[in-house]
Amino acid sequence: MSKVVKKRILFLQCFPLWGCGSGTYTRELAIEINKEKNSKVAIVCPEKKRIPGIEIYPLELPFPVAFTGHPEWPVCRLYKDLSSKEIADLYSSFLKSVIRAVEDFCPNILHVQHISLLLWTANFIKALYGVNYVVTGHGTGIFCAEENKKYIPLSLDSLRQAKKIVLVSNDTKEKFLKIFGQEFREKTKIIPGGIQLEDYPLQKDTKTIDKKYKLENKKVVFFAGKLTKKKGIEYLIKAAGKIKGDIYIAGDGPERKNLEDLTYKLSLNNVHFLGYMGDKKEEEYREFHYRADVFVAPSVWDEPLGLVILEALASKTPVIATRKGGIPLAIKNGVNGFLIRPRNSSQIIEAVNKLLENDELRKKMGENAREIVEKKFTWKRIAKKYQRIYRNFSKNGNLKNGK
Repeated sequence: MSKVVKKRILFLQCFPLWGCGSGTYTRELAIEINKEKNSKVAIVCPEKKRIPGIEIYPLELPFPVAFTGHPEWPVCRLYKDLSSKEIADLYSSFLKSVIRAVEDFCPNILHVQHISLLLWTANFIKALYGVNYVVTGHGTGIFCAEENKKYIPLSLDSLRQAKKIVLVSNDTKEKFLKIFGQEFREKTKIIPGGIQLEDYPLQKDTKTIDKKYKLENKKVVFFAGKLTKKKGIEYLIKAAGKIKGDIYIAGDGPERKNLEDLTYKLSLNNVHFLGYMGDKKEEEYREFHYRADVFVAPSVWDEPLGLVILEALASKTPVIATRKGGIPLAIKNGVNGFLIRPRNSSQIIEAVNKLLENDELRKKMGENAREIVEKKFTWKRIAKKYQRIYRNFSKNGNLKNGK
């Protein structure tokens, strides 16, 4: 009887595992994959928190850097603004960190998050250690390459050596192919993010936030995400004066002061800024998803399907979102929410008030919202798709003579 080779998957992630979509994607996928009998997962990333049963190797950074900002790094550089020397310094640091992890963990496959410097690192590791890699492309890394063409040549070389290229939505895939070329079409696969259903029970008590934020008898409209221009939050605020409820905005970012100034300028008393709700406020954050009557995602850019939208749907909260990027993967107009045009406050007003004023419709859409998550967007389902990819491309055996 042949010996079953245990898959040892080393995830490479350039961001902390809490506070952003790709970090959450990495964390939850790693946890689910690690549950498999013949799989062992480790992660290289700049994260100090621990995950039971999963080794986290430090990714050393010469300076904090992100694609659009990160709540764990209030002050950080942006990849699109880096000089050639800074990119080289960052790559050198990434390479040293990943080599240390490879030598210790002995993976037989690498799973890279983002089409960026860690992808170049994986290509280097494959050349020296013979370890195959797959890459998941999230929208922000792809848009960064469009803004700063310095990232394209080495990414092209690395993409050609990748065994599989996963994109998180069809829209992200088309954007990727437009920037990096149609030669990769046959190599790509779409696998969106998901939800751990055990974290989102069918019902949840919200008395804690009801009391703390004085939500009793209020209609609650919720937004969560980075406070950047691309998220379109200004259009929600411009709609607030005619919305028949209170708007709670969770998150932080470079646009926060401008959004607070706009709220003051419009003399609004129904818009409330909650700040970043990570760490100790994570439970409150989940309660807001359940307590909300409506979740609004007014993005103005072609972002992939945001995990915050799936969190709202899992909480039986209907979603009003712009028809942009990967959002229509999960939001079916008139079924579990409404799709609206971007930069259109009047449509936000109409859709939000329609739901706030119709309890029966809101409840029906909430039930539909939960159902689509259960059928299509659980990490268990998503992990099985990745396991098939790993089986096809894992190196035969581990490094260091089978360590």
